[in-house]
Amino acid sequence: MRYAPPGLCVNDFALLRDDDGRYAVLHLQGPWTAEFDHLRMETSYGRATSADLVGWRPEGTAFGNGLPGRFDQQAVWTMHPFRHGTGMAMAYTGVSGLTPEGWPLQSVGLAHSDRTDGTGWRRHGTAPVVEADPRWYRTADRMGWRDPFVVRDDEGDGWAMVICAADASLPVEVSGCVAFATSPDLEHWTVHPPLISPGDVDELECPVLERLDDGTWLLLGSIGATRGFEAWTAPRLRGPWTRRGRLGPTGAYAPRVIPAPDGSRVVLHTTPRRVGLTDTGAHCRGMLAQPKSLVTGADSPPHLAWWPGLDTWLGEETTAPALHAVGDIDVSDGLVDITLRTTAEGSGGPALTLTRDGENLRVTGPAGTPIAETVLPEPPTSLRVLTIGEYVEVYADGVFVLTTLSYSGHPTPWTATTEGHSRSVPVRPLHLPDPTRDDASAIWPGPTPEGRPNPRPSRR
Repeated sequence: MRYAPPGLCVNDFALLRDDDGRYAVLHLQGPWTAEFDHLRMETSYGRATSADLVGWRPEGTAFGNGLPGRFDQQAVWTMHPFRHGTGMAMAYTGVSGLTPEGWPLQSVGLAHSDRTDGTGWRRHGTAPVVEADPRWYRTADRMGWRDPFVVRDDEGDGWAMVICAADASLPVEVSGCVAFATSPDLEHWTVHPPLISPGDVDELECPVLERLDDGTWLLLGSIGATRGFEAWTAPRLRGPWTRRGRLGPTGAYAPRVIPAPDGSRVVLHTTPRRVGLTDTGAHCRGMLAQPKSLVTGADSPPHLAWWPGLDTWLGEETTAPALHAVGDIDVSDGLVDITLRTTAEGSGGPALTLTRDGENLRVTGPAGTPIAETVLPEPPTSLRVLTIGEYVEVYADGVFVLTTLSYSGHPTPWTATTEGHSRSVPVRPLHLPDPTRDDASAIWPGPTPEGRPNPRPSRR
């Protein structure tokens, strides 16, 4: 349902599908700690496999940083594996070291594999294949040249690459852009001016390109300041690109697009955790979240919706307490408070509440402590709420709009209160792919009345 390897956290990732239809994820991995050093801890790619994009099996490390003296000797960051011939190629970020002011020196390298399952990688030489061009991009302190994504060029027989970069013509605090490069053979690249340079973004990370069924292009980019991601569309790869607004709310980051087993397009993204498993802990590198349906249309901006593939993991409706559950609530009556957990088992005040107040959605903890908030374009009439342990997602009128974390409270029957009148909210309990796995993927089980973690449930 969510995934991270034993004892580690997931950061940026890539998805691929083997010839037999089995999925694999390659991901940056590092210890689960508040003091995260991405130069010393993100030095390898973990790999996991799945038949359905929901239940993931750890498969160990698939790739690591280079030998001393090479462009990737310090760290390897975000990658993009893609089909090439009968096997795969992979563009990936290498970090050679630091500038005198301590800024990571980044470039993009190439690796190949004869396989299609995300294993068996061998480097293409010892040098990068494409580096930032100082005519358009920062190349030393405050540089960016990472997170490559490669597609077939729609104006020739070659390849095109987008890269997270920093526009040299803009002040550094708003220089986040998507760089563009082309190649006839993946080895020799020509760097061009930015494909997208909004002028109001600090970092535009993890760019993703997807060609839609009508031949147009969709670009997703993660925004450093908001910790969410946005969408752009264009009739051709070279543009013109139109900004379509936010697609993933704060807390959803580093998206990837892939066909689901049913053939529909879905988006997976990362989500954070909190150090110490408390509401006051610092956010840290997190996990892979469950898929969302990618909805696109010529007359409306792209959005993410509930993926029906998750329905097979849901039980029958109940009004009994459930820590992992999905509930649908009619909120067309105005101000509605939805209690999801309480401060004590069987009684006590609200510990986790979702409030719909006009266009505003608010999540609060014990004593009304603010946890998360978002403002919608218009008042929603229905909400779908998902809780998996500490993880909370909200869909408003079918659109994914909010995600947050809450480690407080005890499961309770859900109730919706409008103008002093309360009603029960039926929920469908959510079954977990592996509820007994005791690693960084384990779901927070909720506190006991004494504040100690509950014992692990037995395997179903």
